[in-house]
Amino acid sequence: MIAQPQQLSPQDDRLILSPDEYLIWESKQDTKYEYENGKIIAMTGGTVPHSQIPANLSALLIPHLRGKGCKITISDAKVSLRSGKYYYPDVVVSCDERDRFSRDFLQYPTLIAEVLSPTTESRDRGIKQQNYMAIDTLQTYILITSESPRIEVYQRLDRAWEYQSIAIAESNFEQEDPLIHLTSIDLQFPLSALYENVDFFDGDRSLK
Repeated sequence: MIAQPQQLSPQDDRLILSPDEYLIWESKQDTKYEYENGKIIAMTGGTVPHSQIPANLSALLIPHLRGKGCKITISDAKVSLRSGKYYYPDVVVSCDERDRFSRDFLQYPTLIAEVLSPTTESRDRGIKQQNYMAIDTLQTYILITSESPRIEVYQRLDRAWEYQSIAIAESNFEQEDPLIHLTSIDLQFPLSALYENVDFFDGDRSLK
């Protein structure tokens, strides 16, 4: 995620909340908090690449989905799970009519993307991935590495998930630029489009 979570002290009883209490409490805070198993998790700022990559993905999604009744949000919109958990994915797409008038959170996402960082990767690959994939409407889950050109895509096929991993060396980006195909929304784009204006090196070596 763009934010890097830091769990607050479980000894503070004020922070062990029910889902409804969490929603009321968080609405009065100056920062964002995720909610999982009664605990709240503070979200702090991430790196510039961690912010640039969701912006790049959103720039691909918005024109492609224009006029199709889909909502596209970046990091500031919560996703609500039936199990009572609330997360802030880096990118969410919901094309479900039931989310049309949503204000506080989305419940029926089609696509969720998380940008990995050393502090968030274990949760994005672990408990959060498990919970996201339990959402009935979710068709695509994407993990994007912020430190090198790599994307992992999980796409739902009936009752199973198809997995694809695409990674290349930074030095080969100009010679090799594989296409990513997100079948749930029928979108194709080159891997380089995700990393536009993301610098992996000091000095002049960058992906532009």
